[in-house]
Amino acid sequence: MRDAAFFSFIAACAALAIHGAAAQERFDDWPPLTNPFPSTGGGGIMIHDYDPVVADGKCTTKFRAVEPNGTTYHNLIAFEATQTQGGVLCSNGQWRSADGSASGTTPFRVFIKDGIKRGSP
Repeated sequence: MRDAAFFSFIAACAALAIHGAAAQERFDDWPPLTNPFPSTGGGGIMIHDYDPVVADGKCTTKFRAVEPNGTTYHNLIAFEATQTQGGVLCSNGQWRSADGSASGTTPFRVFIKDGIKRGSP
């Protein structure tokens, strides 16, 4: 009976290893970043002038968030920059309004490689 439990354990570990390998994201497959693109916050807000640059372990950019009625908000964002898959992954973004009246985080990520900027799907 102990052998059956051992083989079940090995099979479960193998299944987890295969799942983990298949689950790794391929950032090169993300679509190129367009200008503008829809905000992750929804509401029809479009993000304009988003052009992250990497320096000092961060990806940063200024950008505009434009509501469907044309109201425009000027913002800045800083991401953590991590070297991976031959490029830089910008994640854990924290944005703030240029006037300091609002701030937050975003699930959106950017991958930069060979001068091409790709946005998370």
